[in-house]
Amino acid sequence: MRKHGVKLLGHPVHPMLVVFPLGLLVTSLIFDFIQLGTGNASWGLVAKYMIGAGVVGGLAAAVFGLVDWLAIPKGTRAKAIGAWHGIGNVIVVLLFIGSWLLREPSTGQPVSGAIVLSVIGVCIGAVTGWLGGELVDRLGIGVDEGANPDAPSSISGEPASRRVA
Repeated sequence: MRKHGVKLLGHPVHPMLVVFPLGLLVTSLIFDFIQLGTGNASWGLVAKYMIGAGVVGGLAAAVFGLVDWLAIPKGTRAKAIGAWHGIGNVIVVLLFIGSWLLREPSTGQPVSGAIVLSVIGVCIGAVTGWLGGELVDRLGIGVDEGANPDAPSSISGEPASRRVA
């Protein structure tokens, strides 16, 4: 049964890409809070740039996530959880696009609505991140058949079920 989509050097691409938008979008909210606390508009501008990069990274990760989701067998719990994971992450990206649009163009200073959208986006992102973990850790999506603590390197071409002495 095929449980994963696109791989690079033996590892699924989607999980490699998601760390960037997650980190950028969460950190943008932290920088917004720093800007609110200090009054230094530079933090708001940096947050705006981080949101832009996070949205672009999120869209790139979504392409590979969709390919992975299409490889999950139909009628399974994993297919349903993968759908919720993907739909939720699209909502996260849309919320951050809204946050980006609600910022002052030259300084990036957010209005309160921009921060509210970012907070909601981070909260939903925490849930969708958990769903992604459920797919891998509990349901084994993207995990090589026979994976074990002594499996050979993924770039060796050997099956994971083979043990290295």
